[in-house]
Amino acid sequence: MSSEVFDCIVIGAGIQGSCTAYHLAKNKQKTLLLEQFVLPHSRGSSHGQTRVIRKTYEEDFYIQMMHESYELWAQLEREAGVELYRRTGLLVMGPENGKGFSRLKATMQRHKIPTVFLEKQEFSQHIPNVNLADGNGALIDTTAGVLYADRALRAVQRLFQSFGGVIKDGEKVIDIRPGAEVTVTTGSGVYSGRSLVITAGPWANTLLTHTGLQLPLKVVKINVCYWKEKIPGTYSVGQSFPCFIEMEPKEGEYDIYGLPSNEYPGLMKVCYHMGSETEPDERDKQTDRGDIDILVRYVTRCLPGLVPVPAVVESCMYTVTPDHNFVLDSHPTYGNIIIGAGFSEDCCWLTLISPTSLL
Repeated sequence: MSSEVFDCIVIGAGIQGSCTAYHLAKNKQKTLLLEQFVLPHSRGSSHGQTRVIRKTYEEDFYIQMMHESYELWAQLEREAGVELYRRTGLLVMGPENGKGFSRLKATMQRHKIPTVFLEKQEFSQHIPNVNLADGNGALIDTTAGVLYADRALRAVQRLFQSFGGVIKDGEKVIDIRPGAEVTVTTGSGVYSGRSLVITAGPWANTLLTHTGLQLPLKVVKINVCYWKEKIPGTYSVGQSFPCFIEMEPKEGEYDIYGLPSNEYPGLMKVCYHMGSETEPDERDKQTDRGDIDILVRYVTRCLPGLVPVPAVVESCMYTVTPDHNFVLDSHPTYGNIIIGAGFSEDCCWLTLISPTSLL
């Protein structure tokens, strides 16, 4: 057992844990960041080259958070000296008279988010190669864009280390002992910290078992699909094609979202915003392709410039709560243990989260 006592130990080096560790170290807290897999890896929820960042939310509190989020991403870009964000705009389409789309419009207007509302007759002029479904409305959040995910994760981990932070990867946590000093045991060592942050994504409940707590979290495997452009560049970021969200048309269905071709030239990322339940350590045994069938029908109908068969299918995992909002709180029994979980569905890249305010 190391005799060193850290101010804080963070378990999980995805975007949430890495950003938390970065903020702690930047605030002169002696911080250890533990990761069960060798970095970089593609086993969790934070890998991949791109994510959407937006202020397009139905809930007021998300929009309020996003104002700070954009400032934090810009600050991180300056500190890292690399481009992490590219403004593309976000096209949102949904049933004009549906509750979700109506709430979204109202919230955007209430918060004065720079928004362009597109009428049906002008839609094809502004957004070529997309078929707007009958009865759908459309708007563009002009502040939205693409975050370069892998690049951001590397940057924030590098900055964390530059502030004196310690990363130990390839160390799976096998035990947590709460107390005034929390003891964390991995397969390679034993570490002590005055506080602990658990941001372990799909493995959150596995770790929380050691603290006598379980949360209502569901882990699902997402098929991340890339579709070939029939004419290269049709949907490219270079041609100013926006990110998009197609809001679910019926109760019980989920959104479809897309990002312009960028990370894989000639391939556009279009995904269904939900997947099939899985065990995180057995992700690849989950072979359900029902979401891909939904996407094939959608691409055929609405994105005529794409070949309606995915050219590349990658895997990711979401960890979701019953109300699809994340958990960020201190442990009900141990106040020096902070839990961040359930970010994957809408909020994995929502903001540079800082549970430091709870410590």
